[in-house]
Amino acid sequence: MKKQLLVAAVLAATAAMQAQAGALDDGNLSISGFGTAAVAKSNTDEAKFARYNQADGVGDSARIGLDTNLGLQATYKINDWLSGTAQVLTRKATQNTFTTDLTWAFLKARINDEVSVRVGRVVVPTFLISDYQNVGYANTMMRPPIEMYGQAPIENSDGADINYQHAFGDLNFTAQAFAGVSRGKLFVSSGAGSTATYRAPAAGLSLTGEYGPFLLRFAHARADMTINDLQPINALTNTLGAIGFGQLASDLSFTSGKKIAFTSIGGTMDWNNIVGQAEYAQRRAKEAVYLPDTNAWYAMLGYRVGKVLPYYAHASAKGAGSSVTVPAALAKIPALNAGVNGLLASSEQTSDIIGVRWDFAKQLALKVQVDRVKPGAKSGQLINVPAAGYNKDVTVVAAGVDFVF
Repeated sequence: MKKQLLVAAVLAATAAMQAQAGALDDGNLSISGFGTAAVAKSNTDEAKFARYNQADGVGDSARIGLDTNLGLQATYKINDWLSGTAQVLTRKATQNTFTTDLTWAFLKARINDEVSVRVGRVVVPTFLISDYQNVGYANTMMRPPIEMYGQAPIENSDGADINYQHAFGDLNFTAQAFAGVSRGKLFVSSGAGSTATYRAPAAGLSLTGEYGPFLLRFAHARADMTINDLQPINALTNTLGAIGFGQLASDLSFTSGKKIAFTSIGGTMDWNNIVGQAEYAQRRAKEAVYLPDTNAWYAMLGYRVGKVLPYYAHASAKGAGSSVTVPAALAKIPALNAGVNGLLASSEQTSDIIGVRWDFAKQLALKVQVDRVKPGAKSGQLINVPAAGYNKDVTVVAAGVDFVF
């Protein structure tokens, strides 16, 4: 309830500021927004394609919830060194309806021309495009590849970060370090689907170098994640504990908090009409837990012709082993042994993506994209799959307009 009231208050304040901006603006108030109005469908209703952490994907009927969102942001410059920023984002996530969340809410202090500190709710710099992954207009593709961006659920944390920027000749270097506590909800696709809540103290570092049309970014983050209401996992661990496999039950569970590390490196290029983007990342459990280790990557290449940019991308997510050792004695209970080993296996998937972006007007871009999704182990990252699994290719077609204002 407190969170809902906070979001409502920020929305009301943002709307009020926007309505009165002409009268109130003394040069210190900045109000902006972004959004996507899009529709998508796939070629099957046997399984659904969704963005990561979405409870409602798309099947063989057209739906607007996959990519459609709306963000509003307000920044007020308090003085020459202090400002405040709030951002709210409406989208479909862990519920079947559109919800609004407070995604940014921080005070920023400029220490000098190179160093600044933000305190409050800040973005966790996990990925290459973490700062703007929800801003469709800022991205070439319709959406971040699910194979990559499905590896880590944490988008922001309540705490602080420090940013350092310095130019070494033509090379612009940025370092960002953060520490805080992330809280949120996770959609669990097992069975009929359920929602779990997590709490995760987290810290990390990102390093970015930009040289002309080229950008390279490295990031590493660690989180100590606690989840108490993972219904499918809790049911399994309760059974294991009851029949004498207490250590295995403890190893599988997130209830006591487990340390997870995430490392990524990626880059972008916009050179002589050639547009490129690529990223590679690893997720590793630093303590025994059911969540599999993973490797993921994608690469995108496009060529700009006037205001039209056709592009192609390939993405892949593979398993990299498990942090849990299954006792040999569990083999004497074949059904339970199969269930545990199935849980420890990683979802695997590849996608081939073709699309086109047309910047047909100022601050407006039309995109059409087709994803050919090839689920592998554990039905890939599709949701609402049959109990026996799903291994057929899925074609997803989407079209939408991105805008900023």
